[in-house]
Amino acid sequence: MDDDTAVIIAGAGPVGLTAAIELRRRGVPCRILDPLLEPPQYAKAVGIQPRALEVFEQMGVVREILDAAIPLRGQLAYVNGEPDGRMELTLPPDVPYGFVGLPQYETERILRDRLTGLGGVIERGTRVTAFEQDADGVTVTSENGSGATTTRAEYLVGCDGAHSTVRKALGLSFEGGAFAEQYMLGDVELGWNMPRGYNIRAGHRTDGVVDDVLVCIPLPGLHRYRISMLLPDGHSGEQAGDGIEHGFATGWTPEISDLQAVIDRLAPEPARVSHLRWSSVFRISHRIVDSYGHGRVFVAGDAAHIHPPTGAQGMNTGIQDAHNLAWKLALAVRGDASLALLGSYDAERRPVGEEVVGRTVRSAREGIGADSTDPEFVLRREAQLLIDYAGSPIVAASPADEPAPRAGARAPDARGLTRAAVAFELRLLPLLDGIRHTLLLYADDTTAESDLRALEEVATTAIAAAHCHLNVYLIATPEAAADATILPLIRDTAGEFAHAYRAARRSAFVIRPDGYLGYARRAAATADLVTYLASTFR
Repeated sequence: MDDDTAVIIAGAGPVGLTAAIELRRRGVPCRILDPLLEPPQYAKAVGIQPRALEVFEQMGVVREILDAAIPLRGQLAYVNGEPDGRMELTLPPDVPYGFVGLPQYETERILRDRLTGLGGVIERGTRVTAFEQDADGVTVTSENGSGATTTRAEYLVGCDGAHSTVRKALGLSFEGGAFAEQYMLGDVELGWNMPRGYNIRAGHRTDGVVDDVLVCIPLPGLHRYRISMLLPDGHSGEQAGDGIEHGFATGWTPEISDLQAVIDRLAPEPARVSHLRWSSVFRISHRIVDSYGHGRVFVAGDAAHIHPPTGAQGMNTGIQDAHNLAWKLALAVRGDASLALLGSYDAERRPVGEEVVGRTVRSAREGIGADSTDPEFVLRREAQLLIDYAGSPIVAASPADEPAPRAGARAPDARGLTRAAVAFELRLLPLLDGIRHTLLLYADDTTAESDLRALEEVATTAIAAAHCHLNVYLIATPEAAADATILPLIRDTAGEFAHAYRAARRSAFVIRPDGYLGYARRAAATADLVTYLASTFR
């Protein structure tokens, strides 16, 4: 293997950047290759979900994201010029972040800066063209202006979009279809008095059938929106030659007058279109691969799944693909991964991709939440907070009577935690470094000194089983006699941890680096915990 290349990543969009950052954070040498000489400057994906913000918090970029973004407050819908519904994006208080809007090029800029700070470099003008893999590694061929070169690496990750070279060379199927409609997109300012921070969806309906549509998503800046609308007759974009009709088309580009005509026809109040920064024609397909990888080669993001942009699911799902894969690759590179670990990437993420593809297709036709009468459920699902990996080969099985949250679920946050020498209250999730697994042990008011010694023994055994890739905290009630412990001690002063985790005396929870519970038992046994850890660690 090349000394400076354990993993090669094809594609420097948000998915590839996430993979590279997470590998670099763990000290894994990687190269990220992208055929574009300059980063794109268009507002493709513009919505960032609450779950993605939790991921960004772990990655160390959430402050920069929030500084640059606009809070998304909800959606106002109109049909034939009349109000037709209002949705508020107000999440319950147990969720630390809301929905925000940010052009994809700004998200990528922030991620690039983070990667640069970790010593990473994007090799621009360089395209992965082929590869061969064997039991020991992958030989990757890439081309730039100077010709072709080959590099030997342990793993290859294709984050190279809907027309992925890596996916095609790996021989993965990409079944699905295309929407007949084509759309115009524009990054503009709209001179109107609609409330700030709301998506505006305006349609025209004839005999109960929607035959015209306008969607305006707010962006940072005064009166700035990314608008989308049906492409008018007489225009058509040219797609890539691989038969996958998804993404930006070449050829005709909409002008302000084209966008203004639709605004005049559908907007809920008069508005002047100005300051056109970018426009394009866009086609939508829905497809998913039959596997997220084979051997030492994997795909993530649009290379693995494409679908309608309804609900801003695409980029957010891809970022979480990369976040799920990177920590597993890092353990594999270090020789500390179990035989089942890399296979769990497909087992965990492909069902998520299948659900997102199916749901966004339904939502594009019927509207978000048309399949549910529970608005909180719909919001949590759109926020990607309900993803669950129960049944994964690296998630402990939960007894039938185990209360929620069970192993496989997203680890809830909790406020009101305190610790010695810290003056202010803490949240749970920022305690996790997002690099190692974290074992949380629980002590309540009935905990005796013998219980503390037993919990400490559990911690020592678990750390050894995880080859030291494990942090441990003792979470204790305010009155628990736990000051004598040698473990880092956190007090559940507000009681939110006990409530969120249904914690009882000697409960044990393992939170994975991607923020999901791998193990959750209210009456933990050391043997069970070690068995679980053996599913992840060599």
